[in-house]
Amino acid sequence: MIFKSLKYLSITLFITSIFFSCNQKKQERETLNKPNILIIHVDDLGYNDLGLTGSKIYQTPNIDSLAMQSVRFENAYANYPRCVPSRYAMMTGGYPIQNRTVPDDGFEIGDISNDKNYIKHIEAAGYQTAYFGKWHLGTGASSPTGFGYDTSVGAGAAGSPISYFYPFNTPKHNWKTNKKPIVDMDTIGKKGDYLTDVLTDQVIKYIENRDKKKPFMAMLAFYAVHQPLEAKAKDVARNKKEISEFDFGDQPEYIKEGTGRTKMRQDNPVYAGMVENMDENVGKLLKVLDDLQIGDNTIVIFSSDHGGLSNDGYKKRHLATSNFPLRAGKGWLYDGGLKVPLFVKWKDHFQPRDEAASIVMLMDVFPTILDITSGEKLGTGGQSFLPILRNKEYWSNRTVFWHSPNARPKNTGDTKSSAIRVGDYKLINWYEEGRTELYNIKEDPFESQNLVQEMPDKTEALLTELNQWKSNF
Repeated sequence: MIFKSLKYLSITLFITSIFFSCNQKKQERETLNKPNILIIHVDDLGYNDLGLTGSKIYQTPNIDSLAMQSVRFENAYANYPRCVPSRYAMMTGGYPIQNRTVPDDGFEIGDISNDKNYIKHIEAAGYQTAYFGKWHLGTGASSPTGFGYDTSVGAGAAGSPISYFYPFNTPKHNWKTNKKPIVDMDTIGKKGDYLTDVLTDQVIKYIENRDKKKPFMAMLAFYAVHQPLEAKAKDVARNKKEISEFDFGDQPEYIKEGTGRTKMRQDNPVYAGMVENMDENVGKLLKVLDDLQIGDNTIVIFSSDHGGLSNDGYKKRHLATSNFPLRAGKGWLYDGGLKVPLFVKWKDHFQPRDEAASIVMLMDVFPTILDITSGEKLGTGGQSFLPILRNKEYWSNRTVFWHSPNARPKNTGDTKSSAIRVGDYKLINWYEEGRTELYNIKEDPFESQNLVQEMPDKTEALLTELNQWKSNF
């Protein structure tokens, strides 16, 4: 009797072990079949700084090729027209407004609870995660690894390089600086190195040496093309020649905007060299994915944190680019400051096309990634645009908001403002000045025809909705 019981117990344990073993192997197969994810995020790149989107000066064949294989969002927006709040919104999946203000610094991203932390949820779905480059959201608990990434290289509190040329934390023009150093990079780089190249090489090494049993999610946040404007000599020389031969016609170099000027020409050869070097590095990354035969099952997301630096204030400054024909640039709530390139590629899963109907924001990126990797939703304010990628939904009537209380009339010419877009209509309110503008973005994407006098009811309705949204914080 005892022998029979032991025999049955042994059989039961054997069957149970087989069941759990098969289940474990099934889970491993499911995890292995999940797509890799590579996010390429550029700093200060304007919507029109790419050949595909209209630049006649900057040559970006690799990004243009990526875009043609992607869903290309024509109405993609940053959540804020400056670096820190925009990045905070993207990483947390929510609006950056806090207590009716938006800190340009001082966001404690490490305070995000685990149940709202997209990185930790993506890791729980079986992913290894890595972050490279500009973070600008703090150190310690607010660093990339503190926030949840497995690996971090070249990230920290620095908002821009002291120099793009090695050693990266040493000024090259005998000027003093209080900029924060970029961690890691002076020990990784060597004489003659250029920062954008080094960061790309670090991502390539990570991908080549990753744990092959797990999918990866890696984010490369270039410091390029943010100031300081420094490019390789050969790239500058080539662009000097090309720009000198380009006919700008009667296009003025500047027009007045706010407390300063808007640059109207893309005629800076150094900035052009930075853009083109960044494009070369994007090409290197895409080639590695194909060489390793993982390109077909890697989702590639390309974006920028806000519009290009095209405006100054009453302190005249050296400007990088022009967002024309979009209005204004970095710091402004016109589309020149907010509209960003956003391309999403996944071969055989997302049909390449121009997506002109839907309004999406950077705060939607990680909700979308989480939806792809696990199907989860965290309810942070951002929305998964996976249904748009799959051609099943269109968000043409979406309502989105902006609040920009940290104006820089000295540096970028803007003053305190808030904005709302509902469908085709966008309203901007300079709340301390009592001034409002209304535009039909579909018919007037350059925001040149103010409709406030023609549409008082629409103006009042949108302004009321904007103020109600702001009162929630």
